Amino acid sequence: MQNYSATKRGGKRQGAGRKSGTGTYGETTKAIRVPESLVPAIKTLLDEQRRQFEQLARTSASVFVPAANPSKLAMPLCVGKVAVGFPLQADYYVDKTLDLNELLVQKPAATCFIRAPGVSMLGAGVHPNDILVVDRSIEPVPGKIVICALNGELTVKRLACENKQWTLKADNPDYPDIMLRSDLELVVWGVVTNIIHAV
Repeated sequence: MQNYSATKRGGKRQGAGRKSGTGTYGETTKAIRVPESLVPAIKTLLDEQRRQFEQLARTSASVFVPAANPSKLAMPLCVGKVAVGFPLQADYYVDKTLDLNELLVQKPAATCFIRAPGVSMLGAGVHPNDILVVDRSIEPVPGKIVICALNGELTVKRLACENKQWTLKADNPDYPDIMLRSDLELVVWGVVTNIIHAV
């Protein structure tokens, strides 16, 4: 008599199915139970979110989506003293190797790179054309720098909430804060986690 518990039938086959993060929304999805009466409204909401993201990607050369499986390039991480004057000797050693993909991208399926538009966030160290690492899985809470579409225009601002009034704040005194009102169309794409710029 065959022992069926010892067979390797059933379960997920290795390599089968769609790769994680390659679906319609560019990130992993989760099955949830919702009332049947709300299904049309939820589908409409998801379609609108996808439409706005696709429109933003078409109208702006600022949006880049990283590869699902970024290649790894481990470089030496040197630690030790760094003299400001003329270096007389190499006073450092290689501590370990470091992969920038692992350092900057915590959740590849929810992360995208966006070029910083304008100079409204200079005080936060964001220069024009800097590469912003944006994580769409992080909750946008007050104090975070967010990338968003405001009436269809891409903007980077610091999210603030004072006395129940939500505001997009610039870190540049030449730019006014934007008070969020019901007549403004706002879509927050994600939270800026890192800034990459040349020196």
